[in-house]
Amino acid sequence: MLSVAKVQRRNAWRYYVRGVAFGDGRRPVGTAMKAAQQQAGLPPGRWRGRGLAALGLTEGAEVTERQMELVFGQGRHPDADRIERGLLDDGVDPATARLATVLGQPIEEIEARKQIPLLALDFTFRPQASLIVLWALGDDHTQQVIERAHERAIATVLRWLEDEVAETRWSSGRRRAKTPALVVATFRHWDNRDGFPLLHDHCLVLNRAQRLDDGGEPAWGALDTRRLYQRVVAAGTLYTLTMTTEVCEELALATAPREVTPGLRPVMEIAGVDPELIAWSSTRRQQIEDALEGITDDYVKDHGRLPGERGRHGLGWWAAQNTRRSKKHPKPLKQLRAWWRASAILAFGREMVNGLLERCRKAGAAIRARVSPMVDTVLAAVDVAAITFTVRRTFARRHVLAEARRHLLETLRGRAFPTVPHEHAGSPRLDDYIADNALDRHCRQLTVPQEGRRIPALDQLTYTADFAWPHRWWIAGAEGNPPRESSRYERAQVASLALQNAIHDARTTPAARVDDHDQAAAAAHAVDHADQDTALTPAQRAEAAHAHQQAAMPEEYVQGRTTDPATWMRTPENLDRLAVFTKEATARRSDIEERELPASAADPVGAHREEHEQQHRHPGHGPTPGARP
Repeated sequence: MLSVAKVQRRNAWRYYVRGVAFGDGRRPVGTAMKAAQQQAGLPPGRWRGRGLAALGLTEGAEVTERQMELVFGQGRHPDADRIERGLLDDGVDPATARLATVLGQPIEEIEARKQIPLLALDFTFRPQASLIVLWALGDDHTQQVIERAHERAIATVLRWLEDEVAETRWSSGRRRAKTPALVVATFRHWDNRDGFPLLHDHCLVLNRAQRLDDGGEPAWGALDTRRLYQRVVAAGTLYTLTMTTEVCEELALATAPREVTPGLRPVMEIAGVDPELIAWSSTRRQQIEDALEGITDDYVKDHGRLPGERGRHGLGWWAAQNTRRSKKHPKPLKQLRAWWRASAILAFGREMVNGLLERCRKAGAAIRARVSPMVDTVLAAVDVAAITFTVRRTFARRHVLAEARRHLLETLRGRAFPTVPHEHAGSPRLDDYIADNALDRHCRQLTVPQEGRRIPALDQLTYTADFAWPHRWWIAGAEGNPPRESSRYERAQVASLALQNAIHDARTTPAARVDDHDQAAAAAHAVDHADQDTALTPAQRAEAAHAHQQAAMPEEYVQGRTTDPATWMRTPENLDRLAVFTKEATARRSDIEERELPASAADPVGAHREEHEQQHRHPGHGPTPGARP
């Protein structure tokens, strides 16, 4: 999982030096950063990124306090003191000597225009809750495997950002250049502010990158941070997919969906980790949920309605800020792990804690026995296109790519990626392959290049699809809660399943006509897995792939609320509940109208017409079980 925050103002670096670099604790006043980290048993910050070579730094070098001040506080070279001192010895005036150490536009010029400079972006990476529980309570080998996968996943995301995303901009954004080199300072944290396990890394991405100017000389400029922000979701799914796959392969585990919020996308957790242990480690979530309830009530009083999906995200952010605790006193990881283990044993017993990894391996073995490492790229492209279209209506390639990575995470259940077909060996990753096929076969481009204007890049094009738009429906409330409207994700799941079933039926029907184009497409989109049996007919391969898709996520596709008609409002039980709610609402409206002058008193004909319409008005129809291609 990935979150991003801005690092602005010239004194922001002090927060990271005093707190973030000290394990989110409060560093003793007058103690150097390195000495404080050693006394508390905390790892030092490390430099990452290909852009280090231009600064004379090496990958994995330790981050010092003075370097943080110069780079993230003043926008200067990390070795500016030595460079400036050498220029002064050569007779250069102080202003020119200082300007020679500045990376790009000086911060003073930005502030002179009454603007707040953006110095860096804080990318924070953390695994799923079940992986954190395994890391905190597992043995030393399990801890090392998870930490190693965490580091490699971060490195994979940074390389992807450098290769595919990062750009510099100048001339007010009118000119751009590719930037395959970033400068990043990373800080490792072990716990949250409550002292409970929370493995995560803060990665400060410097808002400066080197390019070649018009004369072919190297020059420093600002990053296009908008591009980075737009691809946060795709980067987060790449981190989760990479880390989860490596841990599951190393420890013989598998993943299973866990519904965190009804109606929203489930989180793919390690199968076998008890929900009680997840709740034990996720102390912040319960605090946020308690605060969110009060904030939501205030929102309803002010606006007269419940917040939408985007509004709920905003209220959740405020709840997280309001419940944020003050900084703590950091402790060494060995001491923290001993305390975590003792706390879990006291809460759940020694048998549950000691047998955690074994239960996860048994659950993983059961899932791996029925889910083979194969991906039907035809169904994957349909699923990705249908869900992206239903959730967003209009989208770009980055949205499709993020959905393709989610599809692999949900379908493979922790298994390693299959290889791309030989005829498409130029595609570097299977997620790119699925995303490109979803765009080519099921989407159409909306962006139209205009004469006299710059042709937009491929990743800036806008797309949509021609699938039928799934209707909204209502889901009966549980545990005393009122009915709620289906979420965009639930409607997307139903639309995707309907499309997949339609393609499956077409591919397995003997009388189905297959022309030359379809035969070529079927060959290009063959089922990719290590032990592919070429003796199987296309219909048999389609049947096997469909069975795999059904087995991969039984909780979502077979037994989930999104395909269970008993949860839809058109059922007799739910319609009876709706009738009770309608009767109560009508009674309350009648009481209000009796206290006030009815608006229809002056127009008896209109009142009679309204009464006639209410008598012939029926409850809303139920949902269409899915979209048709």
